[in-house]
Order: sequence, then structure tokens, then C-alpha cells
Amino acid sequence: MARRDMRQVNRRGVSGNLAYDYDLLEREERRRRERERREAAAFREQEEMVAHSPRRKTETASRRRERIRVSPTAVLGFAVVAALAVLLLMSYAQLAAISGQVVKQQKTLSELEEEHVKLVSQYESTFDLSAIKEAAEKAGMAKPSSSQIYYIDLSSPDNVVLYQNEEENVLGRVTASVGRNMASIVEYFK
Repeated sequence: MARRDMRQVNRRGVSGNLAYDYDLLEREERRRRERERREAAAFREQEEMVAHSPRRKTETASRRRERIRVSPTAVLGFAVVAALAVLLLMSYAQLAAISGQVVKQQKTLSELEEEHVKLVSQYESTFDLSAIKEAAEKAGMAKPSSSQIYYIDLSSPDNVVLYQNEEENVLGRVTASVGRNMASIVEYFK
């Protein structure tokens, strides 16, 4: 059954020989060598002709000079690349210097934080409550008794009683009312 499947797959016709050609590489190598020999012989003939002809000799020399010239665009490109390389190296040097400064600043910061902790502990130790109590007792101070303590209740809302002279006339009350209204308008726009 497998053989039948293979026959169905290979039903296409084959043109040429399917056998492997072992001499193909050797033939191609021989052809390449012959082609190189012909090109070298043609080049030698051309050189001999140029050597015997003075006009062609100057043309060939001028062509060679043109080939030797370097393009200004290429020079400019190399100069730009060199400048960018120098700038890159300088930026790496600056980065290294800044990194060194950061390390120094971090070390200084950690030292200052340690000093801060020491100073805070010294500051807190200066306010010893027992020492303050003793100093207050020496000065004649004592804790207040219950008769000296007064409590104020601030839970009720604030209110104000304003007493005015009733002798104001109508004109005075109107001017006061207008003044209050103007003050509230000014307050609104602030």
C-alpha cells in the first residue's frame, strides 16, 4: 500500500537524468580557471597597448588619479563620526564623574542621618520629665487641687447679644443696612 502511494505522488514526468553527477565540481573549477586565464591574458594585452600608446597612457594615469581622490562627503562623514565618538567618550567621562559625586553625596547623607539620630536622642534626653518635675517643685509649683480646676463646656453654639442705642433714627438704620449689604457684596467678590 505504501508503494502505491509513492507511485501516485511521483506521477509527474522527469526531464533529464536524475543520477548524481560526481564530476560537476571538477568541471566547474576547470571552467573558472580557464576564464581567469583568459581575463588575465586580455588584461596583459590591454596593458601592453597602453604602454606603447602615449595618449592612452596619460588617460589611464588620469583615471588612476581620479580613483585615488577621496570624496569630500566621505571625509565629512568620517569627521562627523569621529566627532560623535569623541562626544560619546566625553559624555561617559562626565557620567562617571557625576556618579562619583552621587556616591559621595549619598555617603554624606548617610553620615548626616546618623548624626541627626544622635542629636534627636540628645535633645530628647535634655527634656527629662523627672528633672523638670524636681525643678518645678523647687520653684514652689505644685499640682492643682480639684477646687482649682474649672471645665468649660463649648458644645453649645456660639451666640452674641448686641445691645444698641434705640435712639437711632430711621435714616441711621437705613445707612447701616446699606453699609452691611455693600460689605457682603464686596466680600462675595473677593
